[in-house]
Amino acid sequence: MQVRDLSHDGRGVAELGGKVLFVWGALPGETVRVTRVRTRNRFDEADILELVETSPDRQDPFCEVFGRCGGCAMQHMTPAAQLRAKQATLISNLTRIGEVSPATVLEPLTGPDDHYRRRARLSVRHVPGKGRVMVGFRERSAPYVTQMDRCPVLDRRVSELPGQLATLFMGLALRDEIAQVELAVGDDAVALVLRVREEPGASDREALLRFAAEREVVIYLQTGGLDSIRPLAGSAELSYALPAYDARIEFLPTDFVQVNAALNRAMVDQALTLLEVTAEHRVLELFSGLGNFTLPLARRAREVLAVEGEEGLVARARSNAANCGLSNIVHEVADLAAPGEAPRWAQGGFDRVLIDPPRIGAREVLGLIAASGASRLVYVSCHPGSLARDAGELVRDHGFRLAAAGVMDMFPSTAHVESIALFTR
Repeated sequence: MQVRDLSHDGRGVAELGGKVLFVWGALPGETVRVTRVRTRNRFDEADILELVETSPDRQDPFCEVFGRCGGCAMQHMTPAAQLRAKQATLISNLTRIGEVSPATVLEPLTGPDDHYRRRARLSVRHVPGKGRVMVGFRERSAPYVTQMDRCPVLDRRVSELPGQLATLFMGLALRDEIAQVELAVGDDAVALVLRVREEPGASDREALLRFAAEREVVIYLQTGGLDSIRPLAGSAELSYALPAYDARIEFLPTDFVQVNAALNRAMVDQALTLLEVTAEHRVLELFSGLGNFTLPLARRAREVLAVEGEEGLVARARSNAANCGLSNIVHEVADLAAPGEAPRWAQGGFDRVLIDPPRIGAREVLGLIAASGASRLVYVSCHPGSLARDAGELVRDHGFRLAAAGVMDMFPSTAHVESIALFTR
């Protein structure tokens, strides 16, 4: 059968007997023989039995567990083909959901294809039948943990950790009580947060500390909510630099930071270029987090008002600003999912706005953005559907035009689409 398209999650799209068929690992233009693995009401799913005719966009995956691991879906596509597919997804969402088109399609922002992830959450499961502990991402289409010794998309300092941790955990009395490991990599330190259901005994504690010393990592334990996280010994001084802006961001192991350091630097540069901030401008930043955009903005603007909903992040953002010697930032804590019609912090007027919302988008603050008086808005998005919905409302209801939009390849080899858009009055 002929594969005619690519789905939003990286599967080939074909048709069999008048019914849509999603084929894992197939690319548009390929001819394949398949085996149906799952039947649903509106579509079926299949795996490839044989590649009869291959696409010029196909490449050999660089990971030994590709196809089984659910962490990457597009390693079999060349980087150029991945970018074309992501750009097509973005434009399709904008036109179909938002009924808008950008006046300019920006060139994709790209970075390294491997060893780019400085944040990851790995599942852990002791499997007595296999005589080992599994540490890795979930399998592609099953609730199992992928057996993997290494991960080539993780930062080089932690890419061998899945296998090393599996060996460590197998020797612990606590091995059945470990559910997850969260990795956080700074410029000069690495932290591992172990989510455990009970405290380790003396021998387990000693083994964990010995592993941490040998691998030069800091291990934290999390026995409950976020307030239960504490280091076994010492603490990790996690931070990353934005050298172009003489800025450094300090963060905790479970704080949100962009996973791709090189792409993040390019993204910050792109955002400030599009925003055209000068020393006369007052800037409103919403969903400001730890200061990833705030500190660079403050280097150029007269004043930045940074608004974030989580008090802990705001406290650390204030500390980051103080450490950088910046005094032209005002930080506010506010629930941006329910900001109200005219919050106190939104008063006074702004020249520029930058937002970086979560996956659900920024619908609740679009009216405030429109009322701010700003002539340029940069919208950083981690979900093309919510960006498209908000773009439609900004254009139809709030007097903006979509001047430019493009993808940022924050997660190479995956179907995840990050993008950036510029709106002008």
